[in-house]
Amino acid sequence: MIKGLCIASIWSADLNNLLPFYRDVIGLEVSLEAPGFVVLGPVRGPAVALGTHSDVHGKNADAARHMVGLETDDIQTDFQRLKSKGVEFIEEPTKFDAVTVATFKDPEGNLVQLLQFN
Repeated sequence: MIKGLCIASIWSADLNNLLPFYRDVIGLEVSLEAPGFVVLGPVRGPAVALGTHSDVHGKNADAARHMVGLETDDIQTDFQRLKSKGVEFIEEPTKFDAVTVATFKDPEGNLVQLLQFN
């Protein structure tokens, strides 16, 4: 029986292009590390995985095709913290009925969202 999301993976030509951003800038904790692959967050999910993939080259050409959502309990504080570290936001915190969302780019142009549920 399929239970739901466990891991969302983001692939790169070189894991080291993304790992420092997700680990050091965003602050996600590495829970599993293998050559060319890491899991950030609980090993049994939900988590973000980063890895090196031979079919991936350069920046994401279609960044809006998928987005990883990271839940926060204080979107304004996290928005300001990441912005002060030079993170490029394409959407500042925007409140909708049930959620506040902010969207930013990682170093390879992948879109990531901060989500705070109201």
